[in-house]
Amino acid sequence: MRIIGGKFKGRRFDPPADNWPTRPTTDYAKEGLFNILNNNIDFEETKVLDLFGGTGSHCYEFISRGCTDATYVDKFQAAINFVKKTAEALQITKNIRIIRSDVFRFMESSGEDYDYIFAGPPYALDTMDTIPDLVFKYKLLRPEGWFVMEHNPHHTYKNHPNYLQERHYGKTIFSFFHHPHDASEEE
Repeated sequence: MRIIGGKFKGRRFDPPADNWPTRPTTDYAKEGLFNILNNNIDFEETKVLDLFGGTGSHCYEFISRGCTDATYVDKFQAAINFVKKTAEALQITKNIRIIRSDVFRFMESSGEDYDYIFAGPPYALDTMDTIPDLVFKYKLLRPEGWFVMEHNPHHTYKNHPNYLQERHYGKTIFSFFHHPHDASEEE
């Protein structure tokens, strides 16, 4: 795993993930996603939520680019330990809040909202297709914010009312969601 941009660009970390229930986003897919984000997000002003955070790669990329408010959520203790160790090595512990929790319980009880949310759930998760609905039901995404869901070709979200677009990187797909623009809010 490597950080692909920002002040930590090129830093490598080797999570002992062989026996983890995680699937780290490939560098190729992550680079494609961050090329899109670089043109659309002010990293320094963005409050980030990383659901099913795994190795923490998504948070590191944001913090490397200037984000000072990232929340990482995962329930797997070995992954949490790795992220804590990596945050200390990068000296970013003040920029990342690490939460050990079931993601669905966290979403229901969070009470916070975010500018950008990323979810990289296990592809075999039975309740995977409910995640976009729950993000909006619990009002986790701020107006004008983006929610990005990583999935494989066995899932599609094109009919979701908040769907914006998707990008393919091999078998990895990122579906983008947002709050649709409401002209009545401008009147």
